[in-house]
Amino acid sequence: MLALVGGELRKRCVEVSTELDFKLPSVMADFVQLQQVLLNLVMNAIESMTTIIDRPRVLQILSSLHDLAGRPAVRVVVRDSGVGLTADGMAGVFEAFYSTKPEGMGMGLWICRSIIEAHGGQLTAQPNDSVGATFQCVLPASAEDNA
Repeated sequence: MLALVGGELRKRCVEVSTELDFKLPSVMADFVQLQQVLLNLVMNAIESMTTIIDRPRVLQILSSLHDLAGRPAVRVVVRDSGVGLTADGMAGVFEAFYSTKPEGMGMGLWICRSIIEAHGGQLTAQPNDSVGATFQCVLPASAEDNA
């Protein structure tokens, strides 16, 4: 995934930090759809840091074991040091046709949430304590891994 956006990361001087757990259970999901979700979250994070000049532009991607409704799940976090989310932005961030970008259609995050929810998961967003925003995707582990 990061190879797909490598050119953008270099062009926009974004440092990437990963903390990936490679011993996570499987999830039953459409690979292409999940790739699209992750691509959208990463590109949004990169774009949110474009105007930042007073601090490092850092993209963090983390994965870990999580719990979803009392069942094992996989969590993927995309965190940036960009402009962050306002209270108004939080209210509409996953709504169709809502965008903070002048050229944005406002469909990306709405589609992402629809994809994750169709796979039995959750997609949430929150402002970071200091700067930037964090998007968290949680998907249930496949039934085979829950046995």
